[in-house]
Parts: sequence; structure tokens; C-alpha cells
Amino acid sequence: MLRFRAATVTTQDLAAFERDYAALLGYRVRERGTISRELAASWGAKRMSTRKYLLLSSDASPDVLIRAVFQVGLSSPVFYVGLVLLTVFAAWLRLFPVGGYGDTLVEHLHHLFLPAVTLAFSFAAVVMRSLRASILQVLTAEYVDFARAKGLRARVILLRHVLRNAMIATVTLVGLHVGSLLGGAVITESVFAVPGVGRLMVESIFARDYPVIQALTLVLAVLVSLAFLITDILQMWLDPRLGR
Repeated sequence: MLRFRAATVTTQDLAAFERDYAALLGYRVRERGTISRELAASWGAKRMSTRKYLLLSSDASPDVLIRAVFQVGLSSPVFYVGLVLLTVFAAWLRLFPVGGYGDTLVEHLHHLFLPAVTLAFSFAAVVMRSLRASILQVLTAEYVDFARAKGLRARVILLRHVLRNAMIATVTLVGLHVGSLLGGAVITESVFAVPGVGRLMVESIFARDYPVIQALTLVLAVLVSLAFLITDILQMWLDPRLGR
């Protein structure tokens, strides 16, 4: 009758067996602590990726500062912003001319800088708030989390996945505000004495020059219609589902 004696298996024996079995199958046994080091590296990469989105959060200091500045522009009338810029940068600092249009291309750009900033200040506040809200909403989408899980860079995610979807509502808003920009140009050109279409419209109204008023109204209506057409084309490019 055969009797078997129970053998005591230690931890060293199990580790040796694991190495021999892994070597037999062609695998390499990882050292102790490898997984913890890889988790630390992944966590560090995740923190670096999160910091790049920090400026888009509602609690970031730069975001609060930018919203405060644009809130002032949103609540200020166009003519008041123009008068402030004219007083500070033209009368006090003498960096820009007070009015006129100039003769050469460089002078045209120099004279039109303050009127362009005046028109864009309040309009940029509306666009910024809309784009910020859309970006924050898109950042919480599942496909953005999936793109991060795939290991894509933060810049690729922001430009290719986030901005393209967030720009749909912003493009619509820009197209709807083209008429407001043209209406603001009438006041801005009067403040800065720029001989443009808006100032010509005001002078024609006071002079009761009805043919010029009708021609300018037709031209402005065509420009607004073209802006709406371009807005629809951009929307279909950003979201091809709209063209189906």
C-alpha cells in the first residue's frame, strides 16, 4: 500500500512556478509595482488633460474675468462705447485718428480700427456667452468622454469634436445678428464721421432723398439674405444631418 506525504508549498514556489509557466507560454512576468507605476502615470496624464479644460469651466478665474469684461460691453450702448474709445484712444492717447477715412489702404485700416472695435464689442459679448455655454454643454457629452478614453490629445478633442458641435448654435446666432450689426453701423459711422453706408442712409433720410433710401434698403436686404444663405451653408457643413 502506497502512502503519499503532503508537501508544503511556499510563496516562493508559486512565484517560481509562475515564472516558469509564463516563460513556457512566451509571456514576460511583470515586476512588482509595475501596475501601480502605470496607474500613477495615467493619473498624471489625466490631470494634465483636465487642466487644459480648466479655462472652460465656470469656476476658473480667467473665465470669470472675461465674462465680466464682456458683460460691460453687453450692457453698454454702441454709441457710448464709441465715445469712450474715441475719448481715450483718440483724444487722450492719440493712437488713432478722431474721425475720417484716410486715403491709402493703411490709413483706411487705421481709421476703421476703433469703429470696428465698437461694433464688435457688444456683438462679441453675445457670441462669447453663447459659444461658452455650448462648449460647456458639449464637454459633458458621452462621445467626448469616449474620445478622452481613446487617448486623444486635448487639442484634438477640443478642435475636432467639441468646437465643431458647439459652433452650430453660434453660427446661427451670428447670422441672426447681421441685421443688428448693420443697424449699429449707422450709429457708429455717425460717431466716428466715417463716410459709409450707414451715414449715407442717415443723411438721405434727413434730406428726404427717397431714391437713395430705397436703393440702400435694397442693398442691405440683399446683404442680409446672403448672410443667411452663408449661415445655412456653414450649418450643413458643421452638421451634415441638416442637409438630409
